[in-house]
Amino acid sequence: MNLVVRTANGDDHHVISQVLREAAAWLEAQGMPMWRDNELLPEHIASDVADGTFVVGECASETVAVMKLQLEDPLFWPDLPAGEAAFVHRLAVRRAFAGRGVSTAMLRWAVARTRQLGRRYVRLDCEAARPRLRAVYEGFGFRHHSDRQVGPYLVARYEYPL
Repeated sequence: MNLVVRTANGDDHHVISQVLREAAAWLEAQGMPMWRDNELLPEHIASDVADGTFVVGECASETVAVMKLQLEDPLFWPDLPAGEAAFVHRLAVRRAFAGRGVSTAMLRWAVARTRQLGRRYVRLDCEAARPRLRAVYEGFGFRHHSDRQVGPYLVARYEYPL
């Protein structure tokens, strides 16, 4: 699969919302609710798109994946020095493209971009009770850093050293 990853532009907030809402609906159907629907609406995503934190993965000009790459994460990683990592959030792949290496390609892009920025780590978190997702990250090469309670969520925090 020839995946092209690019920074989202102002016109992409609707398709980003669609991809995230599709992923959220699939997770809900699997008994693993993830995001609240209102936080995935285009108007809630538009400012992050304008800030340049969302990227889209395209195959033959069709958006098949989305990801948010932040340079700070005070909610999930407040206890570590600022400026040493980039943080992956909201990585989602359209169901029709699942299992084709798209998430791996998106993570490779995040690693390359983080390296370009001169940061030492790519970090991410996920719900601690999701062993299949954790296995995906560990299979890529992320190392478990720690667990952290964030509100009602216990999250497993991972980092990928560069």
